Amino acid sequence: MNGGNVTVYGIEPIFWLKLIFLIVILSLLFIVFGSVMRRWLKVEKKKFFSHNHVNEKHKKLDWTIRIVFIAFIILGSFINATLEFSERIWFLEPWYLLFGLTILSETVRALMEWKYADNKNSYIFTLSQLVFGMILVISILTTNFWGIV
Repeated sequence: MNGGNVTVYGIEPIFWLKLIFLIVILSLLFIVFGSVMRRWLKVEKKKFFSHNHVNEKHKKLDWTIRIVFIAFIILGSFINATLEFSERIWFLEPWYLLFGLTILSETVRALMEWKYADNKNSYIFTLSQLVFGMILVISILTTNFWGIV
């Protein structure tokens, strides 16, 4: 017991409050950035949690990418589960694969928007969101969650 702070499994009780605070901050940053960029580029708002494929070619390509990454996540999990922690293959870890999936999927979306979308600013919006998200993730990981958690 450290002055009333009881840790359960090595996690302080205030950890969950800090984590929720971090999630709220990230959500607000994404919402504000998205709405400012959407207004500036005159891009219409897309449905939340929908795939918003530009055309059938994009839909097929996007699902192919997703299936390949799911296979890599499953395969990587099995491979790394058989290895010692210090010997694990870093690029087969799920968080690296999900980061790669996001980058590849959004880059393909931007290419499809650049080639086929009615509003040519859509690809700029997609790329700006991708870069903003990458900057946030990298800054969070390199600063220990901005010192919050």
